[in-house]
Amino acid sequence: MLKRKNAKLAREKRHRRVRLRVSGTSTRPRLSVFRSLSHIYAQIIDDTTGRTLVAASTLEPEVRIQLDGKTKTAEAELVGTVLAKRANEQGIDQVVFDRGGFVYHGRVKALAEAARASGLRF
Repeated sequence: MLKRKNAKLAREKRHRRVRLRVSGTSTRPRLSVFRSLSHIYAQIIDDTTGRTLVAASTLEPEVRIQLDGKTKTAEAELVGTVLAKRANEQGIDQVVFDRGGFVYHGRVKALAEAARASGLRF
């Protein structure tokens, strides 16, 4: 039990450290990723105004219909693709990537690579 709490605190500490250097502007907003045990969430945020411009997650009905029988990594790829498509519709083509203190591996990496393949540059 104690180990899990320490892991969460360590991730939050890493995230705070990364956020000192990574911040989104109106010309290049921040792509923030959060991964839970069951789901993955991604947002594109303009930190100068504090607004979320685009968001996608595995909980949305549009995404949820396509998830049947997919692995968590495949679900993350789908979320990355949907997010990039929505961003392109709003004219966002370049972002800075914020991995949220998570290791750039597995689902976080799959989401990032799918977003890149769908037209987001970072």
